[in-house]
Amino acid sequence: MAGPGIQQSQNLALQQVLSPQLQQSLLVLQTPLLELRNLVQQEMETNPVLEELPDDTRSDERSEAEPSADDNFKSEFEKLASLDEEWRDYMAQSANSGADGFQRSREAKDKRQFFFDSIAVQETLQQNLLAQLNQSALNASDRKAAELIIGNIDDNGFLQSTPEEMALNSGIPKEDFGRMLTLIQSFYPPGVGARDLRECLLIQLKREGKEDSLEHKIVSEHMEDLGRRRFPEIARRMGISVEDVQNAANNIGRLNPRPGQVFAAAPQNYVLPDVTVEKVNGDYQISLNDEQIPHLRISNLYKDIIASGNTESSEVKDYIRDKIRSGKFLIRSIHQRQQTISNIAA
Repeated sequence: MAGPGIQQSQNLALQQVLSPQLQQSLLVLQTPLLELRNLVQQEMETNPVLEELPDDTRSDERSEAEPSADDNFKSEFEKLASLDEEWRDYMAQSANSGADGFQRSREAKDKRQFFFDSIAVQETLQQNLLAQLNQSALNASDRKAAELIIGNIDDNGFLQSTPEEMALNSGIPKEDFGRMLTLIQSFYPPGVGARDLRECLLIQLKREGKEDSLEHKIVSEHMEDLGRRRFPEIARRMGISVEDVQNAANNIGRLNPRPGQVFAAAPQNYVLPDVTVEKVNGDYQISLNDEQIPHLRISNLYKDIIASGNTESSEVKDYIRDKIRSGKFLIRSIHQRQQTISNIAA
């Protein structure tokens, strides 16, 4: 088992090897494809010597990424690989060192399982409404009518079919749909099941106990003028001040015009595969998905500046030289990432 002295020396070695550039190469290696594309684009914005290759000259990119571009790159990667092997050996010894190692392994497994069990599943509006419906005691006919209504409610919470249309299509009496619609309109979120914006706002005002309020009267009788913000016209017709109409409109504006959006699905987290594996004539073939990553090269313009005489100041040349080195390392890091993923897949 590795002692404290060995562990300390390994930590020191890790600190010495992980230079900023090598940290960048590790970041490139572990970054998902979509994020890597964004990372490369950000680097192109901050490094003027980098430019994207046309599709027909991608072979040049590979030559830029060859180890011969800079022996220091190869040396640093070899150090990293060696250090990785040392740490694997050390961790394997620690994991197998009796009950202690077994306990840590078991704890790690439990933590992973807890993480997967904790992943939240987005509930849809329709699922939530069905769950609320299940709490109501209904006969088979009413339940079927209610389920049909819920199936015709869109993601914004609005009913997209009338009771008459649903009755005609299902053979269930229109009165049953009317009763079940009233029930569903009492569900959460307030305003769900409305057939238009006016009804949606009236349901919410009713739920707040404002059936006799100025807001309710304005929505009920002057919805078109309210939508066009014709406050003086509403005030004239109702015999009240424009200020009262403005205050009421502000209160109406706090209501939710799309109640179903509280159950809107979170933005989809798209995942692009790094490799594609296909079975062709009994053999598995591996294809790298590198089309999503901008293909880079060092601009010849800046190479010529470095190769030229003293036409530029030493500070400018030092800056360009640093950016060229940084750009080459990024190109090689991407190449190394793709090669590593290809080897793992193989």
